[in-house]
Amino acid sequence: MHYRFDLTDAQWLRIRDSFPDRYHHGKAGRPFKDHRPLVNGILWHLHTGAPWPDTPARYGPWQTVYDRFNRWRKDGTWAQILDALLLRLDKGGHIERDLWCFDATNCRAHTAAAGAEKKSRAAAGAGRPTGHAFHRAG
Repeated sequence: MHYRFDLTDAQWLRIRDSFPDRYHHGKAGRPFKDHRPLVNGILWHLHTGAPWPDTPARYGPWQTVYDRFNRWRKDGTWAQILDALLLRLDKGGHIERDLWCFDATNCRAHTAAAGAEKKSRAAAGAGRPTGHAFHRAG
């Protein structure tokens, strides 16, 4: 059964070889579980924003989904997949380079960020309330 955030067969075929070998060639321990349900669980989590423990059981134990997400983040697997997909899009002429720019002419930093002196409270507010609670004497 295909769920809303699951990868299609075509999508999975594009990225499946980017994940570490599931049989640990020569390493001790159990072989990895099938990556596809775990990847789908990660995508479900990222799409919904739900807490990891709420990951549906169809994707496997939530701890495994979480651990695999973190492992692949730390070892650069996600970055390699993104790079490969962007390269594929670029070679196919599907990336418009003029959309990849940032116009900084409209980005302003606060004057204090540029080294300007900060105004004292007395000069800035001249006795006006600043939004803090005031306590009256007596």
